[in-house]
Amino acid sequence: MPERVRGIRSGELAPGPSTPGMQRSQALATERVWAGVVHTEAGAFSGWHHHGEHESVIYVATGALRMESGEDGLDVFDAQPGDFVYVPPYSVHREGNTTDGVARLVVIRSGQGPSVVNVAGPER
Repeated sequence: MPERVRGIRSGELAPGPSTPGMQRSQALATERVWAGVVHTEAGAFSGWHHHGEHESVIYVATGALRMESGEDGLDVFDAQPGDFVYVPPYSVHREGNTTDGVARLVVIRSGQGPSVVNVAGPER
């Protein structure tokens, strides 16, 4: 018998996996999918991390997202509200909020294993 459709209200979000500089709130975690919301304070940047074998899709709801990745973190993409960002598996990155207000991002990940792996920085 198929699993039932579930609704998750905003007040039911649980603390998500942590990375310094950002607050993750988890809406759903199954064996293959993680979904939640990320809040990043004005001017703040996360620590360097990757998401193991997970693919991630990020939607910028409010604020802005500066995504730094690649060799020495020199690949930079600035996303605005309404933009999407795709993060491939094992891609070391950090993200920041370049605005004066809190950035709110919606994140969906598909994969297995740990959904967040904090690291020292990008490789050369």
